[in-house]
Amino acid sequence: MKELVEYIVKSIVKEPDQVNITEENDDGDILVVKLEVAPEDKGRVIGKQGRVAEAIRTLLRVKAAKEETRVRLQIL
Repeated sequence: MKELVEYIVKSIVKEPDQVNITEENDDGDILVVKLEVAPEDKGRVIGKQGRVAEAIRTLLRVKAAKEETRVRLQIL
C-alpha cells in the first residue's frame, strides 16, 4: 500500500523529497496509511474539493480489496 501512495504522491508534488508515508495497524484489521507532505504541496495532494485525495483513497480501497483487508488514508 505504501508503495502505491508513494508513487502517486511523488508524481504530483513539487518537493518529492519531503513526502513521508507510514503504515500502522489500527484497532482490528484496518491498515492506516499516514501521509505527510510539505505544507505548500498539501493542496496539490488534496485537490479541488478533495478529488485527488478521494481518487487516491479509491485506488487504495481497490488494492486492499484484492488483499482482503481494509485501509484508511490520513493526510497530515
